[in-house]
Amino acid sequence: MSIAQEFKSFAMRGNVIDLAVGVVIGAAFGAIVTSLVGDVIMPVIGQLTAGVDFSKAAFVLKAASEDGKTPAVLLSYGKFIQTVINFIIVAFVIFLVVKGINTMKKAEAAAPPPPPPGPTNEEKLLMEIRDLLKKS
Repeated sequence: MSIAQEFKSFAMRGNVIDLAVGVVIGAAFGAIVTSLVGDVIMPVIGQLTAGVDFSKAAFVLKAASEDGKTPAVLLSYGKFIQTVINFIIVAFVIFLVVKGINTMKKAEAAAPPPPPPGPTNEEKLLMEIRDLLKKS
């Protein structure tokens, strides 16, 4: 099998396509959560903490040069706090999704199997013929 054929069979498997769709949706979800945290949650937290803008919160490790040629060296802990909040939200949502899927699987497994289907008309006719032949 050539490398092109092997790659084609690998790329066309269902799991790879499912994974690709999951990555794309995950990236879009990550952007939504980043916006939620940066644009909705952090401004509220900033107002609760006397107007602190966490996205700009940082320790100055080295001040910028007076001539403006060398920028300041900052330890941006506010951005880190936002990233941690992003992670917590994403992890919690993934937890809820996995928990929901597991609950559905348990409910599906606990449901009794459907009763076997009854005999078809053809089978009923054959059983009648069989019974008549046994009697004669």
